[in-house]
Amino acid sequence: MEFAVMYSISEGIDRSRVLETYPRHEAYFEAFHAGGGGLLALGPFQTADPAGASMGIFTSREDAERFIAGDPFVLEGACRSTNP
Repeated sequence: MEFAVMYSISEGIDRSRVLETYPRHEAYFEAFHAGGGGLLALGPFQTADPAGASMGIFTSREDAERFIAGDPFVLEGACRSTNP
């Protein structure tokens, strides 16, 4: 069963901080995916403000939790996960 993770920009964070953090997030999700981490899809919502929210889909809750635990977006406080 797949598990979805929703992200949003942390309250009070300027979007420029998200863009500054993105290269580390990108390297992380590429390595996670290449290592068989259970990442099926990841990306922003196509809205007027695509930096405002995004979603990841994983093969299991455990994979999602492991991803979130090491994601630079979360570790550096630029974004927060609404689950798990």
